[in-house]
Amino acid sequence: MNDENISRKIVGSLQSFMFNNLLEVGPGGGALTKYLLELQGIQFKCVELDNDKIQWLLQTYPSLHEKIIHGSILEIDNPFGGSFMMVGNFPYNISSQILFKVLEWKENIQGMVGMFQKEVATRVAAREGSKVYGVTSVLVQAFFEVEYLFEVDETAFTPPPKVKSAVISLRPKAQYLPMKSERSLFVLVKTAFNQRRKTLRNAVKSLFDPLILQDEIFNKRAEQLSVEDFGELTFKMQ
Repeated sequence: MNDENISRKIVGSLQSFMFNNLLEVGPGGGALTKYLLELQGIQFKCVELDNDKIQWLLQTYPSLHEKIIHGSILEIDNPFGGSFMMVGNFPYNISSQILFKVLEWKENIQGMVGMFQKEVATRVAAREGSKVYGVTSVLVQAFFEVEYLFEVDETAFTPPPKVKSAVISLRPKAQYLPMKSERSLFVLVKTAFNQRRKTLRNAVKSLFDPLILQDEIFNKRAEQLSVEDFGELTFKMQ
């Protein structure tokens, strides 16, 4: 990323969150890192998989010594052992998996500000009725308030990618969505959207008693149900 204004804007978006520990995912060429290192009174770490980039970062920013975790965000344990904030220009090829990692760490995540491929960012923020509303939308919104912050033009990168980008933030909900269990929610949502063209009655019939399936809500398709609807339905599952 070569646009300093975008980097400053992303770092500026962290100011509305309270945190002491900050993890940057995929610092790469340090576009965000150089501004993150200027933040006062926080403990900073970053996780980077590419060894060449790590060497470059250490030479360019000597203060990063002992602050870089060499590995994949998808495979590391909680880097602080407690609560932390997450930020990054996330690698687009694993962005959905990163969101599931955030869900896995949700008890410790104080917030997240991240750049995603626009398509992914739009999906995470989508509400019921939208064509792009799906599994990720419901599962993330069950635990986090999602805010679609701003879009980033292709020209902000060298070389320019073939896709547009957008920055979103996730803020933990004061109270999670009421649900029978997280497993029930995951199973219901994935089963419902797996056959999104069918009515809910046909898509999820294996999960409910035939009597329950007569309820009118099952005439709808998955994308017509709100996050709250999914939560309520988990209590009626077999």
